[in-house]
Amino acid sequence: MSRVLFLIIVGLGGAAILLSLGVWQMQRLAWKEALIADINTRILADPVTLPAQPDPEKDAFLPVTVTGTFEGDTLRVLVSQKEVGAGYRLITAMETVNDRILVDRGFVAVDDKGVATPEGLVTVTGNLHWPQETDQFTPEADFDLNIWFARDVDDLAAALAAEPILVVARDLSVPDSVVTPLPVDTSRIPNDHLNYAITWFSLAAIWLAMSILFMRRRRGAKLES
Repeated sequence: MSRVLFLIIVGLGGAAILLSLGVWQMQRLAWKEALIADINTRILADPVTLPAQPDPEKDAFLPVTVTGTFEGDTLRVLVSQKEVGAGYRLITAMETVNDRILVDRGFVAVDDKGVATPEGLVTVTGNLHWPQETDQFTPEADFDLNIWFARDVDDLAAALAAEPILVVARDLSVPDSVVTPLPVDTSRIPNDHLNYAITWFSLAAIWLAMSILFMRRRRGAKLES
């Protein structure tokens, strides 16, 4: 009797743990969908003038319009695009009336060399961007080759002597046939919580079925003996 009780406890306990993990993933799914919806709302709002002192949390993804001139070097952040392959995001400092900020002008393929920087006054419409893109596995920038591996706003700003404010361009008033804007969107935010939940629920069903099958076999073997 004690062995049967033990098997019941193990079977139900294991299934309960797996089910709780599935429920947790469903809760995470609801949270992630709400987060993505909030970001989309921010991204698609009407653009405004760049705040005097943007807040990295409150103003993240805020649509803004800025006008100024591009100055200094252009930094290249290595990225990959579907159907294109490897390339670079071009980060250039823009001198505005009040500040010197960073602008992510867009994407160029690796083979595109010597991309010219637009001259004169340029109006950029885009979104403020502060998400953390670095971790302990991010390589250090190769300054000799001008290759960066993440849009670390503070480091990029220090390199270009600009304020740590990055506008990711959606549209530039000066047409450029080589540089393709890569606007802020939510397509790259991972959201696999539903698949994880289905996996945990499936494992719970398998665990419970195997536990029942094992108990029945043990009971059958006991009756035969």
